[in-house]
Amino acid sequence: MATINPVQFIQQVRAEVSKVVWPTRREVLLTTVMVFIMAALTAVFFALVDMLIRYGLQGLLGMFG
Repeated sequence: MATINPVQFIQQVRAEVSKVVWPTRREVLLTTVMVFIMAALTAVFFALVDMLIRYGLQGLLGMFG
């Protein structure tokens, strides 16, 4: 197994980090807004599904009660 010294490790890490393409502030903002919108839509969807199941079960159990 090859061993690598800490100096070489740091050099390799810096070389790899320099290859990273960082997003612009606008891209980060747009992506963040999209995530919040999708989370809100998902929450609304599951709330509606929950209400539908609840009313369906209440109606079904009300027929037998």
